[in-house]
Amino acid sequence: MRLGVDTLVELLKAAGEPTRLRLLTLLASGDLTVTDLTEILGQSQPRISRHLKLLAEADLIGRYQEGAWAYFRLRQEGAGAELVRLLLDAAEASDPVLQRDRDRLTAVKRARAERAQAYFSRNASEWDELRRLHVNDADVEAALLRAVGTEAVDSMLDLGTGTGRILQLLSPRYRRAIGIDASRDMLAVARSNLDKEGILSASVRHGDILNLPLDANDFDLVTIHQVLHFLEEPELALAEAARMLKPGGRLAIIDLAPHDHEYLRDEHAHVRLGFSHGAMAEWLGRQGLSVEDVIDLPPESAAGRGLTVTIWLARRAAAPAATTQDQPLAMTGSR
Repeated sequence: MRLGVDTLVELLKAAGEPTRLRLLTLLASGDLTVTDLTEILGQSQPRISRHLKLLAEADLIGRYQEGAWAYFRLRQEGAGAELVRLLLDAAEASDPVLQRDRDRLTAVKRARAERAQAYFSRNASEWDELRRLHVNDADVEAALLRAVGTEAVDSMLDLGTGTGRILQLLSPRYRRAIGIDASRDMLAVARSNLDKEGILSASVRHGDILNLPLDANDFDLVTIHQVLHFLEEPELALAEAARMLKPGGRLAIIDLAPHDHEYLRDEHAHVRLGFSHGAMAEWLGRQGLSVEDVIDLPPESAAGRGLTVTIWLARRAAAPAATTQDQPLAMTGSR
């Protein structure tokens, strides 16, 4: 890291104030709202908001909106990200002020986890019933890990992240990740799960997977796990997923093979009764993606009533290599 004097001074000014340094320390532990930070630090909301504004203007933290709530997190990239890491590493862990902040942060996260668990418990019976119909989750996850392989993943996007399970499963493979979901209740579950696993390289956000609030061509890997069968027009979700991929990036889809369980439409809001290999390949091809692998995972037992889970792995074409015609002409000649 090399910074000019003016830039370095401005960054140090932004971080070099007790409350702002405490805020940076807290945000290093995950995404938090102004309400969370006010409760932990015991300061007024206007004061906390003013400090957060200064940190955001210095590009040391990021802010994203989720309904009426605004979440803040440390920047993972940029001129100040490494400097903040150095400052936080230099902070004395046993400092009584920082220790008190950590204790209060633990209490805030515990309350968040309890709210998330309450929601999860209210819906657990429905999810358990569906799980009994298809192959064991552990087998699906193992197959997904094999399909994704060890190819380096700088940035990952999980669409319809739900409980954040795919973000947890693939956390050793990526440097940074974002999960998107339309349910704020599910996002609370996902945040709680990421907190429990200590995963700081991933964050989750509220959003519509058919109209993503993200920059295009920014992700090496996009995953869509058990989402498409809920959509009237799954091809639109595939188009958005393809738009998010960098050239050469991959899309992993985990969903159901064709089946005839009509009751899932009424009782579990399934719109599509699975997807065939041919239909999926056609949809992906329209988005400029080529299928590299297809894995079918039939249920081990369900007395003929089970659901087969299929994993599709597709890739966007890499950017064409520059040719001599693409290169600027060198100016030659003599006077």
